Amino acid sequence: MCNRSPPTRIGHILALSLCIGAMWLGSAAAAGAPITIPKTPAGNMLTAWLRAFDSGNRARIESFDEAHIPWWNLDRALRARARTGGYEIRSILGSGRFWVAFRAREVRTSAQIRGSLVVRSYEPGHITLLSLMAAGGGSTALHLNQQERARVIGGAARLLKEFYLYPAVAGRVSKELEARLAQGAYRGITDGGIFAIRLSDDLVALTGDKHVQIDFFAKPPRRKLRGKPRLQARRGAGGNCGIERTDRLAHNVGYLKLEAFGPPRYCARAAIAAMNSLADSDALIIDLRDNHGGAPRMAALIASFLFDKRTHLDDIYTPSTHSTEQLWTLRHVPGRKFIAKPVFVLTSGSTFSTAEEFAYDLKSLKRAIVVGETTGGGAHLEAPHRIDDHFFIRVPFARFVNPITGTDWEGTGVQPDVRVSAAQALDVAERLAACYPPARLRCGSSGFIAPRHPRPRNVVSTAASSGVCGSLPRTASRRELSMCSGTRHR
Repeated sequence: MCNRSPPTRIGHILALSLCIGAMWLGSAAAAGAPITIPKTPAGNMLTAWLRAFDSGNRARIESFDEAHIPWWNLDRALRARARTGGYEIRSILGSGRFWVAFRAREVRTSAQIRGSLVVRSYEPGHITLLSLMAAGGGSTALHLNQQERARVIGGAARLLKEFYLYPAVAGRVSKELEARLAQGAYRGITDGGIFAIRLSDDLVALTGDKHVQIDFFAKPPRRKLRGKPRLQARRGAGGNCGIERTDRLAHNVGYLKLEAFGPPRYCARAAIAAMNSLADSDALIIDLRDNHGGAPRMAALIASFLFDKRTHLDDIYTPSTHSTEQLWTLRHVPGRKFIAKPVFVLTSGSTFSTAEEFAYDLKSLKRAIVVGETTGGGAHLEAPHRIDDHFFIRVPFARFVNPITGTDWEGTGVQPDVRVSAAQALDVAERLAACYPPARLRCGSSGFIAPRHPRPRNVVSTAASSGVCGSLPRTASRRELSMCSGTRHR
């Protein structure tokens, strides 16, 4: 299985993959010689992960993952633990301060595994990459040497200076990258995938911009980039277009889980069908906790179902051309709109880019209550540029500017209205939605007015003209949430 954290991972979306295969162990490992894991930030994190994973204890694995691998899928991790029985390290293939490559053996199957782990240079407690694949596989057949690493860094610096939306920053960062190369910061990294991630982490640290990324392809992409760089959707039209689940929860609360905003050209029909299937709900929960971005126009399409009139959502400003593109909701959409009913948006620390734009816009327009964690903090638009046959750099060239706040969420993230952990967000939103079903409310000049019954004290009355038409909690204590258990309105 090979996983990289969003938003600092190759392509942002790498599915958990399980591979089978075998390779003869080296003589030292075969002889049973003790293996010493390096005492570095990456080595220490590998040791800590193995202890948690090998324990087989769900609570221990979940606690570690929440603290150090928040992008890791817990259910898949537990299934992998049940299948493998844990891992036994057999040899260290190479390591640096922030990365380690190793061979391991599955305890239950004895299958031989080639693994790698990378931690952020600016946040060593965060695992950026955890890859476990069949020995003999790996991320690359290409073995980099010092000259090739220098060529990639030189190409990245040149493209950054040419296309980055902040030229002064690009110049400073380019010099710093070349200095780090000369100091041996990437010495010993021969694996293209590890090198791309290490370089990406350093670019993020130096620019403060989580959209600057290096992508590595073991096999050169067949499709060549032509003409003007285009905004790349985080996930293509394959599969479900990022629409992971639509459901009807208790108390007639609609639920829509979006893991990406697919390109409207291919995914508009799926999005329209999903929104229409939930139109009869009394409240709507849109789950963006695992959404790392995508196409802004798809976000605008989905938002169009939530407003009764054409609404200005956002602007996209491109400094190189001094041009501004406005994003508006559509005046008309196929089917029915979801008007004058509560909307809740769920967020996590992994919510990123266009998913943040969606949450930020609805919050600014007072059309939704954001429940969960502060988001990742990426408000720039990027385009890919080829360095060579195997490496690309994604360079931000434009930024969002909200017409209401006059700014964006770059570096700060979207702040939730109801701050709870990502794991609790759905349950809390369900309780809040059940506390104020529209059928039990009447709409006054200053918003929905709840009938006479106990309700949370900390409320925000939003104007009916804003579209929210609801008095909903901004903060919620356990005592207050217990009053919104849902049983009150049955």
